Amino acid sequence: MQTVLGTILDPAADKTLMTTLTVTLAMQGQLPKPVGSKTFSRYWDFSLPSAEIRPTTISKINTALQLALMGVTTVHPLLPFELGLSLVGLQWTVATTTIWSGLSYIFTKDAVRIVSERRPKPPSI
Repeated sequence: MQTVLGTILDPAADKTLMTTLTVTLAMQGQLPKPVGSKTFSRYWDFSLPSAEIRPTTISKINTALQLALMGVTTVHPLLPFELGLSLVGLQWTVATTTIWSGLSYIFTKDAVRIVSERRPKPPSI
């Protein structure tokens, strides 16, 4: 069951959650800083045209992996053992699936439909 409000609020909530977690963890040194800044700029780029987006399978997997990374990164300082290479491996996996997810939107025919194009304002005389 979907509503128009739900199709707006759900992605906005996902973006807010991921941005908040990623930027906060990057500021605390728990994630590489480029990950935090890239996530922020990717999610909140208002110069992009409005579009209707249908999630691809890899984008759903990527979202799950991103949430897992945020959860593991958040709790790992409290764990009685070191995650070390496992955490780095998860970071690289998330980076890879993020790129793969972005490419899937480019190359999947029905994944994105442009709703309104942003046009430059004509020069005033």
